[in-house]
This record gives sequence, structure tokens and C-alpha cells, in this order.
Amino acid sequence: YLTFDYVPAPNSIYKGIFKLEPAHYLKYQEGKITEKAAYWSHKFELNTRISFEEAKNKLDDLLNKATSDRLMSDVPLGVFLSGGLDSSAIAYYAQKNSSNKIKTFSIGFEDKSYDEQDYALQVANHLGTEHQVSVLTPAKTVDLIQEIFPLLDEPFADASIIPTYYLSKFTRQKVTVALGGDGSDELMAGYPTFISERFKNAVAGIPKPLLSLLNRLALLLPASDKNISFDFKVKQFLRGFVSNPNHIHQLWLGSFLPDEKKRLFKTDVWNQLTDKSGLGIIDHHFNTASAVDNFSQILNYYYQTYLPDDILFKVDRASMYNSLEVRAPFLDTRVVEFLNTLPRNFKQRGNELKYILKKNMEGKLPHNIIYRSKKGFGIPLSDWIRKDLKSSIQDVLLSKDDYFNKATIEKILQEHLSKKQNHRKLIWNLFVLKGYILNR
Repeated sequence: YLTFDYVPAPNSIYKGIFKLEPAHYLKYQEGKITEKAAYWSHKFELNTRISFEEAKNKLDDLLNKATSDRLMSDVPLGVFLSGGLDSSAIAYYAQKNSSNKIKTFSIGFEDKSYDEQDYALQVANHLGTEHQVSVLTPAKTVDLIQEIFPLLDEPFADASIIPTYYLSKFTRQKVTVALGGDGSDELMAGYPTFISERFKNAVAGIPKPLLSLLNRLALLLPASDKNISFDFKVKQFLRGFVSNPNHIHQLWLGSFLPDEKKRLFKTDVWNQLTDKSGLGIIDHHFNTASAVDNFSQILNYYYQTYLPDDILFKVDRASMYNSLEVRAPFLDTRVVEFLNTLPRNFKQRGNELKYILKKNMEGKLPHNIIYRSKKGFGIPLSDWIRKDLKSSIQDVLLSKDDYFNKATIEKILQEHLSKKQNHRKLIWNLFVLKGYILNR
């Protein structure tokens, strides 16, 4: 959990309790599990004969069909619309296949580096949808934390569950089913980590003493609270190079590094841990992938961990707690299986991510929506920890427990509060975990 921000399947936070992985079934007869197996799995089988134009047209047809199929409903239906490429693409296909105005929903923030209201409104006006917006404030967030976290089955430290929950609650006031853009980033290499991947080999060749110096210099960069700020990107990028190449993407995405965990745990607890790195499951997914190259192995890793255990966990819990069903056209098996046949340069061309989707949406969406920088669906957590959430965070983090060194936690907290470092991920990870322990 401290490594991933969630507990990756098939494990759970509870000893002796395991999760059934996606696309698996289990037979239970006469008090015993008699069978457990996968009923569907994705494969990477590259089609070297298809041209880019043919692939783009095929993707257009598949997304159109996948979205059209998911519009079938006996109850009111809408679309989550952030103003990013993925949700805007789904809104486009939904409106194309509807004889009525599609209802679209988004949320905003007072912090403009996180706010996407203007982009969502631009897309809604372009497509002619019936659009509605609600603003998530720090005060509402405090109430939502108390509402959401007691419901979770296990600790989960992706803070974007809060705006997702708020968006679901807001959307449910008008509709019962919503379509979302989840899955596109994993299928078509849409995360900034795939740009970092291009420079991985060059940095990996730097001698360790020099790399250590670069890490120390990066810590001197002024800490910014802005969404995906320059200092955050530099520090997260350099953090990855403390492990083997297969682990780098997770260290870019996650929270605590192995050395940070060693300092965090009390010595007697640390000595009892059998998998101190927490990274062993990554090797399993790399070694068992039906992948044709390293790029496919990395995509497979996102498929097997980050997508189901973070992204879909978040959306499923946030929506169903509000009795809202969310459907994901990008994860139609026909779309997945087709995209897995395409070469890397159809998905990533230089620093242009989701290349084939962007080219497909040209002429369908405004150009600035297709090619604007990725924001992600976060909240201004760094600033809120210093202000509106400060009291709650301190009460929980500094509470007595049997696992962690209080001095280490105090140092992390003080460096963040003084703006010496941006430790929002580490603080939030611990806040959720310790809060979970206190409430059990």
C-alpha cells in the first residue's frame, strides 16, 4: 500500500483475504474453492500490415460502436466531461448517436491550475450538449473525506476519489447512468510517464554518485502547489532510478520509496516485513505478460495494476456509493483487442501521446482540446494540507500507533508545511492509512 497507494490484487489489506482479479471466475462448492481461472485475457499480437490511416478509421468505427452500445438504458443517462481528450471523445460519440441533447457533467476548482471548467464548457458548446457544472471547495472536501473514507473496504490513497465522488453525487441528481473516458491512457500510453520512458535509458547510464547529486539538487527546487508542476515532474522522474528498470514506472506513480519506508517504520516492524520493497508483484506481471516488446510489457503492467486497482476501483466505488452506474467505452473488449495489435508509433510518436486518438478526433473536437497538456483529475491537495485540511491531517498523522516512527512523520509534515518540499503524496498516503487504522 505504501508503495502503490492501494493494495494490488490479488492481495488485500487483510491477512488471509484475497481479491478475485478482473476477468476471473471462481467456483465455490461444499465449503471449498474448487476452481479459479481467467475467462478472458488480453494479448499483444502486432499487425504489421495495417496502415495508420486504416487503423485510425477502424478505431473510429470501434469507438462509435462501443459508445453507441453503452447508450442503451431504461433510465436517464449522461456523460462525465472534464474537458480533456478522453471524456470529450466519449461525449462526441455519445452526442453523435443520440437524437436528443446529451447531458454532460463536470466539476471545477477555485485553483485555476486544477480547474477545467472553461475547457469542458467549450466542448459542450461545440457538441451542443446540455452541460452542468458544480465547484468543489476545500470546505466541501473536509465533509466529503468524513463521508467517503468510512465506506472504503481498505485504504486507498488516490486523492482523486474525492472529486470523482463529488462528480458522481452531483451527476446522480440528474441521471442514473454515466459514460466516462477511463482506459484510454492505459491503452494508448497517455500518461506523462511514457514521455519520461523515452529518456529512461539515458539517465539510467549516469553513474550512481552523480545521480544521487542530481536528486539532492532537485530537492533545492522551490516547491510548487500547482498541478503537475515543474519541480514535481523533475523530482518524481529522478525518484524512479533507485530500482531496476521494470520498477521505474511504479516509482514514478507511487508514494514511498524503499529507503523512505525503512525510515518510516519502527525497527522491529521493519525487520518483520518479508517483502520490504513491495515491488515483487511488478516482476510477476512483467515476466508473465503476453507482450511482444518492452513497450507492450509496460502497457500490460498498467493494465494489470494501475487501471483495475486504482482508476477503476476509484470510479466504481465513488459512483456506486451514489447509486450511479458508470460505463467505459474505451474498455470495450473489441477496442482493447484492436489497440493491442497496433505498433508503438501509432500510440506514441515522440512526445505526442495517444497519437492515433488525437488524429482520429481532428475535425470532431476543437484543436486546442485535442492537443492541450494533460492535467489529470486531481485536487489542490498540497495547498489544502497547509490550510483547510491542516488540523485534520496533523491530528491523524501525529496520533500514536504501533508501526511508524513519529519523528519521521513529523519531518515529512514540517517540510511540507514550511514549503521546503511538496510531500502531498506521502502525507495523503499516511493520512488515509492511519485514519483507516484509527477507525477500525
